[in-house]
Amino acid sequence: MISHFLKLEWKQYFRSANWQKSIFLNILLVLFALYFMLSFLAIGIGGFFILKEQFPDQDPLFLVNSFLLFAIVGDLIFRYIMQKLPVMNIKPLLTLNIPRNKIVHFILAKSSFSFFNIMGLFFYIPFSVVLMKEGYEITGVLGWLATMILLIQSANFLNFLINKNNIAFGGLITILLGGYLVQHFDLFNLAGLVGEGFDFIYQNPITAVAFLGLLIILYFLNYKQLRNEVYLDALISEKTKEANASDLSFADKLGDLAPFIKNDLRLIWRNKRTKSSTWMILMGLGYGLFFYPQPIYKDMVFMYVLVGIFSTGTFLINFGQFIPAWDSGYYKMLMSQNFKYHRYLESKFTMMTISVVALFVLGIPYVYFGWKVLAVHFAAMIYNIGVNTHVILFGGTFNRKKINLDEKAAFNLQGTGAVQWLIGLPLMLLPMGIFALVNWLVSFEIAVLVLATLGFIGIAFHQKIMALITKKYITNKYVMIHAFNQEN
Repeated sequence: MISHFLKLEWKQYFRSANWQKSIFLNILLVLFALYFMLSFLAIGIGGFFILKEQFPDQDPLFLVNSFLLFAIVGDLIFRYIMQKLPVMNIKPLLTLNIPRNKIVHFILAKSSFSFFNIMGLFFYIPFSVVLMKEGYEITGVLGWLATMILLIQSANFLNFLINKNNIAFGGLITILLGGYLVQHFDLFNLAGLVGEGFDFIYQNPITAVAFLGLLIILYFLNYKQLRNEVYLDALISEKTKEANASDLSFADKLGDLAPFIKNDLRLIWRNKRTKSSTWMILMGLGYGLFFYPQPIYKDMVFMYVLVGIFSTGTFLINFGQFIPAWDSGYYKMLMSQNFKYHRYLESKFTMMTISVVALFVLGIPYVYFGWKVLAVHFAAMIYNIGVNTHVILFGGTFNRKKINLDEKAAFNLQGTGAVQWLIGLPLMLLPMGIFALVNWLVSFEIAVLVLATLGFIGIAFHQKIMALITKKYITNKYVMIHAFNQEN
């Protein structure tokens, strides 16, 4: 039975229209996965020796154990945002004489072999081999490795239980930030305490059995939850949901743009694909925390532009690159309405502009890393408003792929085409190149001024640029209607 399921999965994947249309994107994803696997493999092999060289007075295994709490919580957060729930096209199978428990077991077993579970093994297994070669007790290392594997699988099934729970996600964020603050302000040695716990597992390998019990409990809870949902009547019955009518009266101040903006706000809040994308705003806002604390980037001021463009333009990039594909489900109906297309596009521009300004204001604390950072962020904000908003809107005239708003954004390439990849060049690389060139030839201050001036020029010619973009949209209107009617 399992072999039949695997054959069906294989055929479904490679015969899908999405695979045929996105071979190039699938190749890029494979290369992306290989890059991460090789990186983890390199760290797993060389990590022991790097830690031994950097911290000669400390045990490398204990150092790794000390940061496992952050690694595990960070993994759960990453899974919550990126990992898809285990799915299988089970509706046709429910009319056949196939036990439902076998279907559920296959779905859960399939999830155990996901990329998220395999990636960590490329670090833990090589690191364990190096430990044994360096004279660590073999049974202790094997017990430690077994614990790591069981924790990875437990995180997999725990994620499926808490994935739709925003309170659980908030709790994970709180644990991660709380742990960081405890370590940063040296309130107590949290990392050392966690390290001692995992060191105890190394010294007493039998304790890995407890994590096996945890995995069994989580698997059973997932099985019970899915088993109760695998019924044909539950899949084909119409579900009636009560819509939550939010008070969007504040948008009325924007005049005739208000109906479009209200529609977009409801679209963002009520649908999985758009709601998942909003979490990217938090990631973009904190993007600079990965760069600015690193001494290596202190003199690479052109990297400030990358952080500034991305942190102030996270919503602009994630939301804007799929205009008007967000409305693809009802685009034909929308185009039959009596309104000016210019105002429709102006509403998108207004939302992106407001988001850029708001993210800049929220990012003002980056001045902690120096006034140059804040100056570049300000110039990046102006550049995003004057240039990148228009680039994004113009790129939207080439969007031809429908988007299903009921699917999550994580690793979802639906609606993604060559436009989304090529548009990154003018969005990111062009301002970085201009800034780096002027900074090298003249000075930092002039480079900031040039970047901001380009943005102000775009703002000054906004109406003329929008008129040209609107004309392009109107020219392609019927081509888009036909394309959005096609199924991926």
